Amino acid sequence: MGAGMRIGARLIAVGLMLAVMAADVWAASDVRSVRLWRAPDNTRLVFDLSGPVQHSVFTLTAPDRIVIDISGAKLVTPLDNLALSNTPITAVRSAQRTADDLRVVIDLSSQVTPKSFTLAPNQQYGNRLVVDLFDQPSDAAPNLPSTTTASAPVPVTPTQAPPKLVPVPGGKRDIVIAIDAGHGGEDPGALGPTKGQFEKNVTLAIAKELQRQINAEKGFRGELVRTGDYFIPLRKRTEIARKKGADLFVSIHADAAPRAAAFGASVYALSDRGATSETARWLADSENQSDLIGGAGNVSLEDKDRMLASVLLDLSMTASLSSSLNVGQKVLGQMGQITPLHKRRVEQAGFMVLKSPDIPSILVETGFISNPNEARKLFTASHQRTLSRSIVTGAKQFFEQNPPPGTYIAWLRDNGKIAQGPREHVVTSGESLALIAQRYQISLSTLRSANSLKSDVIKVGQTLQIPATSLAAQP
Repeated sequence: MGAGMRIGARLIAVGLMLAVMAADVWAASDVRSVRLWRAPDNTRLVFDLSGPVQHSVFTLTAPDRIVIDISGAKLVTPLDNLALSNTPITAVRSAQRTADDLRVVIDLSSQVTPKSFTLAPNQQYGNRLVVDLFDQPSDAAPNLPSTTTASAPVPVTPTQAPPKLVPVPGGKRDIVIAIDAGHGGEDPGALGPTKGQFEKNVTLAIAKELQRQINAEKGFRGELVRTGDYFIPLRKRTEIARKKGADLFVSIHADAAPRAAAFGASVYALSDRGATSETARWLADSENQSDLIGGAGNVSLEDKDRMLASVLLDLSMTASLSSSLNVGQKVLGQMGQITPLHKRRVEQAGFMVLKSPDIPSILVETGFISNPNEARKLFTASHQRTLSRSIVTGAKQFFEQNPPPGTYIAWLRDNGKIAQGPREHVVTSGESLALIAQRYQISLSTLRSANSLKSDVIKVGQTLQIPATSLAAQP
């Protein structure tokens, strides 16, 4: 045999070997488990895989069902233990079409719109196939059979009717506080030292208690961003808060650290110049990775005139950030009376969930779930009630000094039913004493005198007292 023929034979052999290896890679992918979450407007199925797969999804009618074909996969877990109650799914069955091709059929009680996508491994999970089944309105047009391949997920948008409260005098509206329970669904958040201690569970429990206490306060209404165990992309959380007309956004979390001895609660506000400490920077990066865990797609901003958008955004962000620092300090002060603090001032970091230019926003780390003692407390109803009460008290203090126009609390203040003490303003980057005086419609000399200032030099984070005589003016 000539040299050329020998080389050709070797290349063929190598090619065959690579083809066999590639086939083995696809055949080696197992469906190890299937998880299900019900959200207000969709049902999410997550297939945990041992490796990458290819898939397609299509719908069938008469009867309604969804067919998921997964190439290069075998089912090694039962499908009859999924909690199907309160979902449009009546049954989930499977068949191994070939040795390496799996078909999963979802029987439905009503038509849905499917969306599917795959996720690469991360620190918490391996390869996953996610199938979202979005509910259709009862009067929607029939869904035609269609085929989908891996695509970007559609964010979850919970819808919940606002609690029915006693009408306020004069038709003045309630102050709305949006309560965001961190993480959820396939994103458990931080893990406690005891099995089953997930951050997503304790944050939802505290959020629900916080809503209950807020709704018990006349002139206030609490709105939950996440009402159950399902995932919502970070940017979508602020969109939900905005749709609910939020005057304040409070995101509830439970901290974690490599050292089990770390302890204490913290309050964070957004920083437009980066984190104020290495701990804050690390924590912000960790929280922002939540979207990678849940599988959210990128969010693009609409095109706007850059100069106008920049000016409007800067004005709005400056006011919101000042209010965020103000309410955050009040909440932190109240929390410090009932639980140890990790930091005694409001920290600032680039949390994505706080990046709402028009809504004052704070992130409350209720304690370290990685600390056995704090984890034990965080999962008790009594401690959840106490934590919630401290947050409510701090928020009330802020709004009684800074009530939004047209609210019941503003009506109380304007009619002398709330003591009109000095209003506080927390200085943010780029502000000057003259600009703050102009904002509150008072003279520069009056502002200096109220704060015993010998010059116009002020520092970022400094709290200024706004004289009560100016409270009628709205900033």
